[in-house]
Amino acid sequence: MYPLLMTLGIVLFAAAILASIGLHELGHMIPAKAFGGKVTQYFIGFGPTVWSTQRGETEYGIKAIPLGGYVKIVGMLPPEAADLAEEVTVDAAGNTVTKIRKSNTGMFTQLISDARAAEWELIGPEDSDRLFYKLPWWKKVIVMAGGPTVNLLIAFFVFWAMFATYGNPSRDATEPDAGVPVLASVSDCVIPYEEGRLTCNDDDPVSPAVLAGLEAGDTITTFNGVPVTDWDQFRTLIRSNGDGEVVLGYERDGVALSGTTNTTVELRPNGPDDETLTAVGFLGVTPTSHQQTGGPIYTLTQMRQMTIDTAQALVHLPVKVWGVAKAIVGAQERDPESPVSIVGGSRISGEIVAEESFNLTEKIVFFGGLIAGFNFFIGMFNFIPLLPLDGGHIASALWEAVRRGFARLRGRPDPGHVDPAKLLPIAYVVASGLLVLSVVLIVGDLVVPLHISG
Repeated sequence: MYPLLMTLGIVLFAAAILASIGLHELGHMIPAKAFGGKVTQYFIGFGPTVWSTQRGETEYGIKAIPLGGYVKIVGMLPPEAADLAEEVTVDAAGNTVTKIRKSNTGMFTQLISDARAAEWELIGPEDSDRLFYKLPWWKKVIVMAGGPTVNLLIAFFVFWAMFATYGNPSRDATEPDAGVPVLASVSDCVIPYEEGRLTCNDDDPVSPAVLAGLEAGDTITTFNGVPVTDWDQFRTLIRSNGDGEVVLGYERDGVALSGTTNTTVELRPNGPDDETLTAVGFLGVTPTSHQQTGGPIYTLTQMRQMTIDTAQALVHLPVKVWGVAKAIVGAQERDPESPVSIVGGSRISGEIVAEESFNLTEKIVFFGGLIAGFNFFIGMFNFIPLLPLDGGHIASALWEAVRRGFARLRGRPDPGHVDPAKLLPIAYVVASGLLVLSVVLIVGDLVVPLHISG
């Protein structure tokens, strides 16, 4: 039964991601057509075409590699009048065809020329008023922002549904109103944080929490006689205790108990948003999450923090992926907080659906959170202001608005449209980097996969 449920989870995840990709591309195509642009292709996937159909001037289809999608909007790159010669010819069917030709030297110069030529190969005079680069800057922004915005909206509505019904399963138990700390787990040993290990070695010391007799499910009531009211207070008391003695009061199955131990001094991060390591008191316990329900405003506040966390994660993404690469070759264990690819997400989805300890509601919530999380990250990632990402095109459109605005204010001639083709060398470098990151994560998810059980 487990293999069947595992397969079902993988299929459900793949279907949800493909649906998200399709909606992302609709977010580009619908406003592009609404503004009069010409969209010739709408495809989910890359590589060889599996299926396609022509509807009007747009070809809709599916390609073999389901790792993305695209829409072809005509006229993304403008002609460069100073460098390009326009040649109008008539093909065998009597159709007028506009081609761009150029003689170049230099690798990047030739790449730009080839990209521009490919862009204009099938553009005819009748398309002159429908070219994307001629749209007002704000229309360009709407078209290019439409895709990632759809991903963020998917994340918002899925999170809202979860928070409004089940509650927030990942709510930080250190929040002041989270209530008295109930232990989710007790560490068997003390593992140096910088080693990133998940399992104990024979030479690792027993954790102070085990020596105190604590177990998962215990409710902490006092710390050296001080009543404990929430996890944040409890954490502060532990960290400030150094290697001193501590008498812990706790309840287990309604029975009041106590235990004595000594906290140990370990290097630990200052907090969830600060990875700086500081020598502090360490006990070896993890709190249970405190679920809170909420509506759209609560969802927005949670997504605001997610935005901050995701921005920080994007900054550290290359380092995290490098850690995955080292885990692949056995240089270290894989960090459980490391990023995963779609392959890793599908595995986790399969494990969620197949896990016997989860009831149906928990499976739906965890699966929904996984899909919402992927969509949120995809949306945020695509807003990075670098080509070939959507954010790069948005940045170009905004720069065009600024440049033309300054020209008007100073009474100078209109500088014209911004030419994204000049940034193609950057786009190629970024695309190459993204390809490397993707390959490392996919290989990592196959060789050293993450599991929901840790």
